Amino acid sequence: MSAAQKLRELLASPEIIVIPGVYDCLSAKLVEKAGFDVAATSGFGIAASTLGLPDYGFLTATENLYTVGRIAQSINIPLIADCDTGYGNALNVMRSVKDAVQLGVAGIILEDQEWPKKCGHFAGKRVISLTEHAGKIRAAVEARGDSGLVIIARTDARAPLGLEEAISRGQSYINAGADVLFVEAPQSVTELEIIAAAFPDVPLVANIVEGGKTPAISPTELQNLGFKIVFFPLTALMAVTEVMSVCFRHLKEQGRTDNLSGLMNFQDFQELMDVPQYLAVEKEYKE
Repeated sequence: MSAAQKLRELLASPEIIVIPGVYDCLSAKLVEKAGFDVAATSGFGIAASTLGLPDYGFLTATENLYTVGRIAQSINIPLIADCDTGYGNALNVMRSVKDAVQLGVAGIILEDQEWPKKCGHFAGKRVISLTEHAGKIRAAVEARGDSGLVIIARTDARAPLGLEEAISRGQSYINAGADVLFVEAPQSVTELEIIAAAFPDVPLVANIVEGGKTPAISPTELQNLGFKIVFFPLTALMAVTEVMSVCFRHLKEQGRTDNLSGLMNFQDFQELMDVPQYLAVEKEYKE
């Protein structure tokens, strides 16, 4: 069964899908080890970890898909890829979709921001026309062929144009063939309720960014409202950043790490990286 088919089975199940954001192969392997059914790349995470820059349109299609492909190959659970705006018009979207399919990605997110895009929880976002993005969704549907790739249409219209426009755009994107709808950055539980009521038969995404625009209610509460997917795109990135900051301050101040708590055991890290299996294979071919 392909990764896309696995994701579609999960979308057809009754339970909400909790999906952590990942930004490299190590974070993805940890998500899989923790028992999650799906991982999703964070555009902010990849921009920060590969470029040291914010989610502000600096990341190119090539840079993003290079990382996405490596992540997809490193795990056995479906991966959803943040593909930003598709990196141009409908023709560029078709190229991005075909690349994603070839890389073994299970689903992609395509948003309706103008380029250069910004993190969905930043101020100052601008969106393209409803008609143009609906066309890009249709192009994505055509480009995926029979791969089963799940297309998640995201609208960032809530901030610049209001919730009513975001809902109108969402309906157009679903009519264009999107499988899942992602209305980015609703600002209250009431707005989440309005979105869910407007799309009773559509799989919906909630995106929880700690300190962001959307209220951090639980997955159970979101499921009760009518949401199918909840992303936690930056949780791991921010946690790791804090832990590394503490680690480096400790090393700088004390010049030693033997008294540093919170480190993964080196043996456990080797197990995570499958070192014993590689050693066994190496030995097999030496003898």
